Amino acid sequence: MGERLKGKVAVVTGAGRGLGRCHALALAAEGAKVVANDLGGAADGTGADKAPADEVVDEIKKMGGEAVANYDNVADYQGAERIIKTAIDNFGRLDILVNNAGILRDRMVFNMTEEEWDVIMSVHLKGHFNCTKHACVVFRQQRSGRIINTASESGLGNMGQANYSTAKEGIVGFTRTVALDMGRYGVTCNAIRPRARTRMTDTPELRAAMEKARAMGASLDMLDDVTQMEPEDVSPLVVWLCTDEAADINGCDFIVGSGQISILQKPEPWRSIYTDKPWSLDQLADILPRSLCRGLVNPAPPAPPKG
Repeated sequence: MGERLKGKVAVVTGAGRGLGRCHALALAAEGAKVVANDLGGAADGTGADKAPADEVVDEIKKMGGEAVANYDNVADYQGAERIIKTAIDNFGRLDILVNNAGILRDRMVFNMTEEEWDVIMSVHLKGHFNCTKHACVVFRQQRSGRIINTASESGLGNMGQANYSTAKEGIVGFTRTVALDMGRYGVTCNAIRPRARTRMTDTPELRAAMEKARAMGASLDMLDDVTQMEPEDVSPLVVWLCTDEAADINGCDFIVGSGQISILQKPEPWRSIYTDKPWSLDQLADILPRSLCRGLVNPAPPAPPKG
């Protein structure tokens, strides 16, 4: 057992499986006391089962660590408050929040239902807010804390994931703003975009969608690579961001998986055009193709006619 996080208390949401489980074990291995939260639902968010959270707690205790389980749904505002309260009630403090819980409801946008959109926003985007808000009440009072949010490269655009990619990129904007809100209180907030094989990246449904997309000419080399990467490779960065050594790392956005860690720059203007008066349509029709839009390529051009 290490001691980088000795005396610290961590909450990990979605800790029963995949990335969350690896994060919980890695934090415990460095001395943190852990609240392992997991509703225990299926990958699409349906159902509930206490076993996943209980099993992680048992693993941590066998390692010689301390842990308790929580089974609340992060999408429920009062449930999220109970998750944070579990740490205070059992360990007397909270130092780390890892927002990891998530589900999938993949569908092409023209087939997506309102419910499939809403449930993804509720679990991912609202779930991050719910837990973060309640944790920040504690962090502000004690003037310290670490928040790690889970975004995704899908947020940069991914076929068949309009709901998921929107929520995940929203988490990046949320991360930057929480970093500004809480930095003055000694709290940091960072986001990771994990590359790892989990039950949400290696399902029969996703494989079928990949094959369909590949048949339509899409390049899926990166996604193929992700399904070969181990979730354990992501956790060391999560743990390091929770240490005192990372006190000045705030509002950052990381890609992490296997042997690679990258930090993404905040988007900035690439090209600009200016005028003293409002642009007219005729002016834009003349200047845009040879200035701002010069050399742009359609990432998803129309398919050729069948037959």
